[in-house]
Amino acid sequence: MDEWEPKQPLGLFLCFYISLKVIKLLIFRDILCIVFFAILSIRKGGWLVSELETILPVPVLVVEDEDLIQERLRLILTELGYNDEMLIFAKNLQQAFLEIDQQPISLALVDLGLPDGNGIELIEKLRALDSNVLILVISAWSTQESLFSAIKAGATGYVLKERDDAEVLLAIRSILRGGAPIDPFIAQEILKQISAQAIPTASDEKSTDQDADLLTSRETEILDLVAQGMSNREIAEQLNVSKYTVESHIKHIYRKLSVTKRTKAVIAARTLGIL
Repeated sequence: MDEWEPKQPLGLFLCFYISLKVIKLLIFRDILCIVFFAILSIRKGGWLVSELETILPVPVLVVEDEDLIQERLRLILTELGYNDEMLIFAKNLQQAFLEIDQQPISLALVDLGLPDGNGIELIEKLRALDSNVLILVISAWSTQESLFSAIKAGATGYVLKERDDAEVLLAIRSILRGGAPIDPFIAQEILKQISAQAIPTASDEKSTDQDADLLTSRETEILDLVAQGMSNREIAEQLNVSKYTVESHIKHIYRKLSVTKRTKAVIAARTLGIL
């Protein structure tokens, strides 16, 4: 017992010393991990790593003239892992062109029906500037012509505004993973046309066909409900879509028929044989 007591302080010192070394090693390891993941999250070459370790292209350009839909897309992108610093919003072509002249864009969400022109122009310029840019059209226009024009201009995918948030999110995620999402409604219409082999040939029906094709099938459906005296909210409930989707369609109807009131839109459509 007398021999052990002088050695006890030395043993305690060694234990304390070894413990300090172990703690230092653990702290050093943790610091290295923090630095490593911080480097991964730094924007480099137009890409960043989200909290879910999903590679996201940045920055994102959102071209949409309606505030409600802008906010909707912001929330969807936030859910995917983006933060506000990586998002750029433009309400018209002029603003969008200014933005892409100032910096390269990695992902663009583009509406076609803009106050100062067609989003197709922007898609063409984006594709000319960068062959690798990802472009998703999010539009109320559901015609085959709109789809084909967008794809030909360089769009990567096409989805309708009337889709719910989950469907729009899936379309964006599909593009990020290398896909080319096409809205099911448009794809179904294309398949119907192919199966029916509906190829217009009569030249004397060309003018009538152009008038009939002035509005999309969904716009015609909404205008028919307007003619029945239904409000936007009632139409939204009838078609199982959101109120702002209906308002977006009606705005495009006004623009195409060159009117500013519901009654005038109905009269113009009946005059052209649309209703």
